[in-house]
Parts: sequence; C-alpha cells; structure tokens
Amino acid sequence: MKKITIVTGHYGSGKTTLSVNLAVNAAKEGKNVAIVDLDIVNPYFRTADFKEMFSEMGIKLVAPDFANSNLDIPSIQFDVVELAMTEDYLIIDVGGDDAGATALGRYAEALSRFRNDIEMLYVINQRRYLTHTPDEVITLMYEIEEAAHMKHDAIVNNTNLGRETTAAIIEESRPFAEETSKRTGLPIKYTVYPKKCADPAAGSDVLAVNTYVRSPWDVD
Repeated sequence: MKKITIVTGHYGSGKTTLSVNLAVNAAKEGKNVAIVDLDIVNPYFRTADFKEMFSEMGIKLVAPDFANSNLDIPSIQFDVVELAMTEDYLIIDVGGDDAGATALGRYAEALSRFRNDIEMLYVINQRRYLTHTPDEVITLMYEIEEAAHMKHDAIVNNTNLGRETTAAIIEESRPFAEETSKRTGLPIKYTVYPKKCADPAAGSDVLAVNTYVRSPWDVD
C-alpha cells in the first residue's frame, strides 16, 4: 500500500465509495489514517458525510470549511506535507472531472516531494453518462491530469448501477476497462464489487467494498 492515495474520476464514478473503503480498511489494520475531502464542487456523496464514522474509527477527516451545510463554498486549506509526514496513510478524494482536479493542482508542487509514495488512481464507471467508452474516459483522464499537474498510476474499474449492481454487470465491463488500460498503459489496480456479489475467484484484482455511500432515495 502506498503512503498517499489520490482518487480521481468522473462525477458519480464512485470515488468516494473507494476512498471510504480504503480508509476504513487501513484503519482496521491499525494504521493512522487521514482522508481529505477535496471535492469543492459537488455537495453530495462526499467523504465529509462520514465524519461520525471516521471519528469512531480514529480516522482524521479534513474537509472544506462549510462541508455538509447550505453555506458550502469552494474553500479548503490543509497542510498536505504535515499530513503526509505524520500519518501512516493519506487518502485524497478529489472532486469530479477537471474542475475538481483544479483544487488538487494547488498541492501538486508540495506533493511532488512524496512522488515515490503516491499512487494516483483513476476511477471509471462504464454505466455513467459521458464515460461509456474508452475514448470518453481517456479524454477525461487527460483533462484531469492537465488540471491537477499530476499523472495517474493505475485504473480502478468501479462500474456499477448502485444498489442494482450485479456481478454480471461488472464482468461485462471488464473488456471496457482492459481496453482503457491497454490504450493508456496504466494497470487495472482494482475491479470493485459490492461485498454482496464479490467473488474472489473472479480475478486477483477484485476489491470487495461496503456500500457506505447511498443516494437519498435509497431505502432499506
């Protein structure tokens, strides 16, 4: 596991689901974990929504000044160097597309000193609007990299339909992810499955996740 994981992707690709699960898994391993909610664009489905759970698990949360309020504005200040030096594991959940990655770009120079400890993951979801094809996700990836002044290291295939996700839907997306990997030269780090339908035999890249992030209309 790298010391710093940066998570980017299209709006609704599942960046926050991945970020939260990585943080929780690391905390369960006894690591000191910090997670930065760098999404200053979208007020929904953000890591700041899990403040109480993070507190209970000893996970440090850094979020925009007015996260989770009707006063939410693009304002966040944090010392990335201090977090990288003091925490065992730092996760940065970046806002969607190049607009969100612009905020990450502010910290590119500071993060450069930790380049050997950084893994920048690009989350893709074939079932999301504007990311149905490798062409679409690759174009967006380069836009994010330009805005962030950083390059991706690996791809995360998080193709899903929320609570309607099945193993078949994820398996159908594998050629799409593999073609994206081939054309970008980036490895597929994880193929994400909800724990309810995860099958370790599906591949060595399988990451089973809990669905902490729920839409407001989801009910049990």
